[in-house]
Amino acid sequence: MTSFICPLCNTPFNKVNNSQVCNNNHHFDIAKEGYLNLLPVQSKSSKNPGDNQQMMMARRAFLNTDGYLPLAQKVAEISQQYLDGVEQANILDLGCGEGYYTNIINQHLPEHTMLGLDISKVAIRYAAKRYKDIDFCVASAYQVPLEQHSVDLLIRIYAPSKAQELLRLIKKNGYLITVTPAPRHLYQIREAIYEQVNAHLQENEALEGFTKIQQIPLNYELNINNPQQLKDLINMTPFAWKFTEEKLQKLLNNATSWKIECDFNIEVFQHC
Repeated sequence: MTSFICPLCNTPFNKVNNSQVCNNNHHFDIAKEGYLNLLPVQSKSSKNPGDNQQMMMARRAFLNTDGYLPLAQKVAEISQQYLDGVEQANILDLGCGEGYYTNIINQHLPEHTMLGLDISKVAIRYAAKRYKDIDFCVASAYQVPLEQHSVDLLIRIYAPSKAQELLRLIKKNGYLITVTPAPRHLYQIREAIYEQVNAHLQENEALEGFTKIQQIPLNYELNINNPQQLKDLINMTPFAWKFTEEKLQKLLNNATSWKIECDFNIEVFQHC
């Protein structure tokens, strides 16, 4: 049984053979990896929406080194804190990519239902193949195929979204955890690109309909000894587009190891 609903008529699914079929007989095949593609053709902005293949492969490779493991663990701990005493919660990782954070949060909260959604079919295919006990689907973060007020905790790590859709999804008094870059995030990489580095925001304003109840800074130094890990970190971010070959080679040739600051702004909001 999937928690996702039909994106065409917003009615629940029943599994029939290898398909999910809604009350109005719309059929969506279950991929061999186990995920659903619930992104209607008319909702696509391109043939393959989402991060490009190079960015996704770089992110997968970097995350597999556990360079962002402290962030994943911190978000999982905060999730546990706010779901303490809640039974059978629905947790949605919005913009889950390859499922790295989704899986670690799920490991901390196995008693709840973990859902992962991303617009990238390639990323979701990889996530569903690797993490079999999580319910994944391809869909837009702006039109999430879930019932109104069906989510107890929504996690948004860098992903774009609309406040109106978050309000529709999250239960009254439910929680939203967001992760955004804090002022010093990847400062040494930005320093290699720009003559003057502009700091990221220290905090974000509360979204309409939500009250900010906690802000947790997370700052640590990442010690990189492998040039490929550094290149993967760069290529998984928009900074890759700013790097000329000359600037990249200069960064790689100036040292054999690199100390890179990771600076995250974790904020918790409650649907008021």
